[in-house]
Amino acid sequence: MKGLYSRGLGGKVGQPPGTLVFVGEKHAAPVTLNLIDYTGDSFEEMDSVPIEKVISFKMSPTVTWLNVTGLSDTELVESLCTHYGVHLLVQEDILHTNQRPKVEVYDDHIFMVMKMIRYDDLTGELDIEQVSVILGKNFVITFQEKAGDVFEPLRERIRSGKGRVRRQGPDYLAYALMDAVVDNYFLAMEKMGEDIEALESDVMERPNPNLASSIHRLKRELILLRRAVWPLREGVSVLMRDAQLLVSTDTLPYLRDLYDHTIAVMDTVESFRDMASGLLDIYLSSISNRMNQVMKVLTIIATIFIPLTFIAGIYGMNFENMPELSLPWAYPAVLILCLAIALTMIAFFRRKGWF
Repeated sequence: MKGLYSRGLGGKVGQPPGTLVFVGEKHAAPVTLNLIDYTGDSFEEMDSVPIEKVISFKMSPTVTWLNVTGLSDTELVESLCTHYGVHLLVQEDILHTNQRPKVEVYDDHIFMVMKMIRYDDLTGELDIEQVSVILGKNFVITFQEKAGDVFEPLRERIRSGKGRVRRQGPDYLAYALMDAVVDNYFLAMEKMGEDIEALESDVMERPNPNLASSIHRLKRELILLRRAVWPLREGVSVLMRDAQLLVSTDTLPYLRDLYDHTIAVMDTVESFRDMASGLLDIYLSSISNRMNQVMKVLTIIATIFIPLTFIAGIYGMNFENMPELSLPWAYPAVLILCLAIALTMIAFFRRKGWF
């Protein structure tokens, strides 16, 4: 599992503000530019577009969605952002992939940072990736760390012309991107809910030391999910309140709905955190109860052998004047006495309900 705020921070130490340094996990794949340009009646999609061709779409009256995959080429990112008039500090934040989710409103564009979270079915862990979104007058630019995202259903809607996205402006496209990210939080939480149910069953029926590490991993993932959602809720609020120049009134109801979704995600995350804490308490109680059961059995066995050890100790003394030692029935009599004492103590313990 990858943390949100701990990767490669040393590269920025001592650098002045606005210095473009990529901070994040480096990938071998080259940086690619994919473009979708559309209106209500037309649609064009191009993959691996050279930056020179991308720049020509800036003044297009159509809605342009440019998706940048990979951030290791800082010169390309700088050239693209500079041409589209993106603030220097925004360029720095795009390359700094440990950003806290946020929304910043500038004169001619809006900068949004989100954490795209996907559940890995193979490892059972969360895959967390930063997605930066630039919303301009007639364009949306998204920056991803690596290939693969949660936006393919949105692309299919644009290709087919279904839904409202082709009839709306770039502000609705930006909302749809945020909505896709938030919707995927629900999918991740559904999987995590199944993990919690499985852990709960194991804790109650088969508590073992491996469960403790699984519970702690689950709690860490919920903390990361909370860090991704909580600031995003505030960012949506900023869009509704301070971005009237680039966000139309027609899009505001959808942003309010998105705000409600972020609250629902937060409520679910808090519920899961309480359940995870409860699982840890149940696990510790189960382990303690098992230990108590073991100690009770050992204590009963030791208690039964105390009088038997006392009798054996008496007849193990090397005194000459012990007349019963010469009797032929003395040995079996002592054995019967020990057996009678043990059975009497067992019956007494059972009557008390101690085992």
